Amino acid sequence: MGRTNIVGIKDRKKELKKYMPFYLFLLPSIVLVVLFCYMPMEGLLIAFKDYKMARGIGGSEWVGLQHFKDLFTDPNFYRVLGNTLKISILTLLTTFPVTIVFTLLVNELTSQKVKGVVQTITYMPHFLSWVVVGTFVYQLLSPTGGVINALLIQLGVLDKPLYFMAQKDMFVPIYLISNLWKTTGYSIVIYLATISSIDTTMYDAASIDGANRFQRILYITLPAMFPTMCTMLILSIGSLVSVGFDPIFNLYNDATYQTADVISTYVYRKGMVESRYDFSTAIGLFQNVVSLALVIIANWFARKANPEYKVI
Repeated sequence: MGRTNIVGIKDRKKELKKYMPFYLFLLPSIVLVVLFCYMPMEGLLIAFKDYKMARGIGGSEWVGLQHFKDLFTDPNFYRVLGNTLKISILTLLTTFPVTIVFTLLVNELTSQKVKGVVQTITYMPHFLSWVVVGTFVYQLLSPTGGVINALLIQLGVLDKPLYFMAQKDMFVPIYLISNLWKTTGYSIVIYLATISSIDTTMYDAASIDGANRFQRILYITLPAMFPTMCTMLILSIGSLVSVGFDPIFNLYNDATYQTADVISTYVYRKGMVESRYDFSTAIGLFQNVVSLALVIIANWFARKANPEYKVI
């Protein structure tokens, strides 16, 4: 028994030495997670205190769930929550299927050069910051020199220029199109990486059996993509109550607050503008708890759909 343990320890040491370069590559990520994800968790106590910066977290008065009571009795919170859910759900319903369909179309291109050009063009917007994208959208839809207004007037659709960015009912479509343009390329790269791992002999065998291109996609490509699709869907569902701050902040304005204001911008105003750090921390904690619950529920449904698939 003792000899078996000694052999096992030697094997583990040998394995550790063999994979040491990979562990060293992993070390910076572990340090970053510890520094920026675990150590700051002490700050969650601010959500339960009447936080005063001069007193610090430990010296501030404990108020329990008071900030959460204020949150759920604030009528503005339900407005921003509704806007957040609406924008998140519409983003999921547009981005997810469009990305999958576009990935399949790109994968079916026979020319590698054309495929590379399409991938590059669609992936480039991912590297642009939302500040640049927001400025571009404002210029494109400008009532004075915007291309869209000029085109619509030439076609007779509009009699005079329209300030699109000041129309509250048009904010969501503008956001969805901008987000789709910016994020589709990144998702395509992830799905194409999954498709590249498929054994090509499966396609050859299917062709010999008489399967057409659509049938090969339906019975080979899509099943191979299913685990990645589930992972991306779960991550998207987990962020239903946390629409990104950058895109909203760079696209909305005073005229579109009613439909564009979401939880992330609400937190920004309460925390950074009004200096209510304790209240904004309570909102952030609420977001994180709900997001965790959504991820667990989505993962449970994914495992029910495919028992061999596991994320958590």
